[in-house]
Amino acid sequence: MPSWRTAYSSRAIRSHLRRRGIRAVIPQPSDQIGHRQRRGRAGGRPPAFDAEAYKQRNAVERCINRLKQWRGLAMRTDKLAIAYQAALHLAAILIWARR
Repeated sequence: MPSWRTAYSSRAIRSHLRRRGIRAVIPQPSDQIGHRQRRGRAGGRPPAFDAEAYKQRNAVERCINRLKQWRGLAMRTDKLAIAYQAALHLAAILIWARR
């Protein structure tokens, strides 16, 4: 998987997201915070972090992981997009009904 798709905080990933106009919802690890602070003014300002947006992202990721528990959805074995979409809807309905 390309590193820019993962939720890791690095200068390269954040700049890639900025170029594409995507607001990053990635927490900054404590070691990166310490390194930036040790550099003083040269370290720049800390990247913005919205805890509420991060919670929403986490909820979406957990939902996607639940949907991927269906083998047909995870492996994408359906040839037609409409069949895949029907399986996605069915899995979502079953997940919703179990709640």
